[in-house]
Amino acid sequence: MPLLHRAPFTVSRLAQGHRLYSSKNAQVTIGIRREDPGRVWERRAPLTPDTVAELIARDDVRVLVQECDRRVFPVDEYLKAGAEAHPTLEPAHLVLGIKEPPLPTLDTSPVQSPSVPNTLVPRTHMMFSHTIKGQEYNMPLLSRFLKGDASASPELVGGQPGLEARLIDYELLTDAEGKRTVAFGWHAGVAGTLEALAAMAHNQLERGVASSFLYTPRPHSSPSLDSHRAQLQYIGSQIAEHGTPKSLGPFVFGVTGNGNVTQGILAILAELPIVKVAPESLPALVSNPDTDLHKIYVVHALPESYISHKEGKAYDRAQYYADPQAHQSDFHSKIAPYLTLLLNGAGWKPGFPRLLRTADLALAPRLAAVGDISCDIDGALEFVTAPTTLDSPSYNVNGVAVVAVDILPASLPRDASDAFSGKVVRYVRELVRGYSGGKEEGDTGEALSRASVARGGGVREGLEWLNEKVQAWRVGDSPVAGGGEGSAGSRKRRVLVLGSGMVAGSAVDELAARGDCEVIVASNSLPEAEHLVAAHSRASALLLDMSDQARVAELIGQVDVVISLLPAPFHPTVAEHCIQHRKHMVTASYISPAMKALHRKAQASDVLLLNEIGLDPGIDHCSAHALLSRLCAEGKDVVSFTSFCGGLPAPDAADVPLGYKFSWSPRGVLRAASEGASFRLGGENHQIPGDSILKHHFPEVPLSNILKLEGLANRDSLPYVDTYALNKSSLRTMLRGTLRYPGFAALMHSFKAIGLLEDQRNIKLDSWTSFARLALQQRLGTPVPSDSASLRSALASVVADSQLDTLIDALAWLALVPPHLSASSGPSPASLPIPSLPLPPADLLALHLAHTLRYQSHERDLVLLHHEIVARTPQRTEEVHTSTLTVYGDAHASAMARTVGLPVAFAALRVLDGDVRARGVCGPTVEESVWGGVLDGLERKGLGVKEGVLRGAGMEGVLAEGLRRTVA
Repeated sequence: MPLLHRAPFTVSRLAQGHRLYSSKNAQVTIGIRREDPGRVWERRAPLTPDTVAELIARDDVRVLVQECDRRVFPVDEYLKAGAEAHPTLEPAHLVLGIKEPPLPTLDTSPVQSPSVPNTLVPRTHMMFSHTIKGQEYNMPLLSRFLKGDASASPELVGGQPGLEARLIDYELLTDAEGKRTVAFGWHAGVAGTLEALAAMAHNQLERGVASSFLYTPRPHSSPSLDSHRAQLQYIGSQIAEHGTPKSLGPFVFGVTGNGNVTQGILAILAELPIVKVAPESLPALVSNPDTDLHKIYVVHALPESYISHKEGKAYDRAQYYADPQAHQSDFHSKIAPYLTLLLNGAGWKPGFPRLLRTADLALAPRLAAVGDISCDIDGALEFVTAPTTLDSPSYNVNGVAVVAVDILPASLPRDASDAFSGKVVRYVRELVRGYSGGKEEGDTGEALSRASVARGGGVREGLEWLNEKVQAWRVGDSPVAGGGEGSAGSRKRRVLVLGSGMVAGSAVDELAARGDCEVIVASNSLPEAEHLVAAHSRASALLLDMSDQARVAELIGQVDVVISLLPAPFHPTVAEHCIQHRKHMVTASYISPAMKALHRKAQASDVLLLNEIGLDPGIDHCSAHALLSRLCAEGKDVVSFTSFCGGLPAPDAADVPLGYKFSWSPRGVLRAASEGASFRLGGENHQIPGDSILKHHFPEVPLSNILKLEGLANRDSLPYVDTYALNKSSLRTMLRGTLRYPGFAALMHSFKAIGLLEDQRNIKLDSWTSFARLALQQRLGTPVPSDSASLRSALASVVADSQLDTLIDALAWLALVPPHLSASSGPSPASLPIPSLPLPPADLLALHLAHTLRYQSHERDLVLLHHEIVARTPQRTEEVHTSTLTVYGDAHASAMARTVGLPVAFAALRVLDGDVRARGVCGPTVEESVWGGVLDGLERKGLGVKEGVLRGAGMEGVLAEGLRRTVA
């Protein structure tokens, strides 16, 4: 092959003390690439200056380095080691980086052979390429290494086979047993532990208690791991001398997992005065007032200590992995209640039991922080719904600081680079040998072959399926491969789904059922995303770090419509990218002030930012608008609007106190029991103060001939007069409420009357069966004996006679009073630990209800939405119109997931089809194509909203009469 005739590239930097560099030297040349400028926290390097010096001296190589002011090793250290500064690395045979480079900087052209004169050889790139799982956003990068790429260098056009560059992915470098040999997991464990310790200390400080862990350094704030170790040793000395705060009890750190991440966790914790304890010793350790507070207690919880078979069989690892759904996690009852800090280093896959659910946090009152170092979004820890960043490493969930940084090793750049460089150098040497005329052989050579994603213009054996991914990208996005502007009609339409949480499954299933669009699910939890797309040939999953804004922008630029199912704070940022790239966006969340501020900007870019497409808000607005629009078209005047919505257990799961079940912390429901409400009913405005909301409820909400229901007024209903453009002068009722089964309000009011909802003063439990008595004793300000007659008499002093037996039976079922008080009984609370610290009764009740009234795996939920509209005809007669949605959960999805996820998909498809003309920040009632499309889609799925006309009076009078009775 003839040598390309190019002018040799030489630049002198002697004035700056730098070496000359040139492409003339016949040496194997290694290039150290500058990382993507958009990755502001990426400071790691694949080779350290010490490794570079060793390679130059021992292997007679030439090393080029691109200058970068962010890199943890200044360029001068590389120059002292014998490297040369070079702006493009064009002469390099082997180019190393950490993450993938921006495409414009990727040089895949061949390079002059160092061993055979006048001969070109393929260039080699080593990186974490993020291509090996078919990540959609990086198919343009992989395409550059394959035959037929339109952006290949000119010398390859016309065909010189085998000169396409080689791509080696560090993630594929393994030993003969398949274990990864080049990774950053250990350093992730160290960095995540430091972040979590700092978050724990700050959370405890906000609770009014300071500990020595306030001195924990953030991992990026010190130059080396040695300095972190020294600081932890100092903290340990303070604990050994002064102990941890007595008010917090013993500090117990829980650690999960058994891989490199966990080894990093345990290694850094070893700098503290730790005592390792077994899970079964935790209750005695925490409850013993004589426990030594001059130690830190670490429990390394392996699956056999908290995973159990649902049929009571002994834990068997092989059986667990073969049939995970037959098992359950008891971490919430056996370990979590005793922890001060949880450090999760265990992996998780869909289908396996979660380690902890959000509701379980209520069972762990000692827990101050969770470090999810594995960072599985919507994974083993249900409450980890979004990644955090090094700028803002934690967020609060039910009073617990949650750390979920997904680029943790980057915060220890020097130490992580040292370790990485020491592992990768043997592979570099083998590649150098190959370029020098030898052959890659032995275990190292075989490992390089396995790690070569692409070589010689094709993907390696076993990865052939990636060709289809690349070709799909080429057809859809490559201007040359697709024929330029003239072939726009052949371009596939793409929908990007950001997030893979609870409601995403229903949305993805609906989108992927369309044969003319491609669905891309981007998530920080790749296993979760892959699970969502597994059954769909036109759907793909990719790993996406939302803190990587350059990547987010690039991905949004490749699609037509973006669906954001991320936590609400992410929506404005996603919307900004959509505006910049002129892409439409759909989300189920409320229109926030930050989103509303983008209205004119979106209009100017001809972009639709469509919000509030879920259940509430969403279907409620769509169904109400449909009925109101029809009545208006018929010339009828609305004089009454009543709407109730509720998420309830299905009747077969509701035979429990309160007739209610919790899939999240009950604290919000208990808090709502003290929130006031405003509404108009029967021509009269009502304002119910928070302390009366349970008593002044609606005993009967007659919206079903089968289910008996009651209702609570839902905050302020009056602003919805304007939302639905109703005539204020003729409107006698505007009421929005929440549905519950009968008895909820009365029983909750009784709970409130005996002091169970008190949230200011603390009580100290000695047993759960004493809870009601101690709360009542605090409420009355006088001792209450525990014998049946005295306790019943005390309860009767604050609870109406008509409610007394119901209250006592409920308390007995919940095991909150001694068993001799009533024959009623429910599930044993034996597995629910007693909090070691005094807590307000409301917190104790939330803790208890989260345990005793949670959904079981076989139980269904129910969504009910009902509007009742009274319209006056031109003839001055009144008609009662209804609109009702009833949805039950099933084995595939909960009712709540379906009623939120499906509307999002229906709306997105309407936007994709060009049926929505509105632009700017809008809600579902912006035009009929949106709200009509949602309702039509629900109808097709058998979830249609049913409209009807009642004969006789509607519920307005029943509600008014019921309210009068409760007020009286």
